[in-house]
Amino acid sequence: MGMDRLKKMMKQIEDVMAAATFAEEGVPEAARSLLSEGRRVLLGLKQGRIDAKTLKYALNMSKRINAQLDILFVSSGSDPSGVVVPDAELARFQETLRAEGVPYRLITRTGCLKQQIIEHTGKDKEIAFAIIESPNSLDMDCNKKDKTLSELWQKLKCPLVVVMEAG
Repeated sequence: MGMDRLKKMMKQIEDVMAAATFAEEGVPEAARSLLSEGRRVLLGLKQGRIDAKTLKYALNMSKRINAQLDILFVSSGSDPSGVVVPDAELARFQETLRAEGVPYRLITRTGCLKQQIIEHTGKDKEIAFAIIESPNSLDMDCNKKDKTLSELWQKLKCPLVVVMEAG
C-alpha cells in the first residue's frame, strides 16, 4: 500500500471520527462541514449472514455523520428470473431506515461479497468507509486462494469497519 493512499485513508478515518464526535455533542453543523456533501457509508451484507448489531451500527453511524447508506446485498445466487431477492431481515431494516429518516439505496449483487465491495468502492469515491459483519462473511462464494481481510485491505479504496470478530 502506497504512503499517499495510507495517508488519505487515515485522513478519512480522522474526519469521520471527528464528525461523529461533533454530531454526538449536538453540533451537527460542524459535523457536516467536516464531511463533503455526498458522503456515503457502505454496508456490505451477505445473504444469510445479517446481524442485528451490524445493522444498528450502520444506522447509527449514518445518522451521526449525516451520510447516505449504501446497502450492498450479495446473495449466492438468484431466483430463476435472475432477480436477487432480499430477505425479510433486510426488508425490516429498510423500514427502520425510512422511519429514522436515513437516506439509503439498495444495491443487489450475486457471488463474492469481498469482490463486490472492492468493485463498488473502486468505482465510488464518495464512500467514507465500508462496514461488514465479520471476516467470515467475506469468503463465502469466493475464490479460496485469496486471503480474507489482507486481500480486501490491499485493494479497498476506503477504511473497513468489522463489527463482529470471527468466532
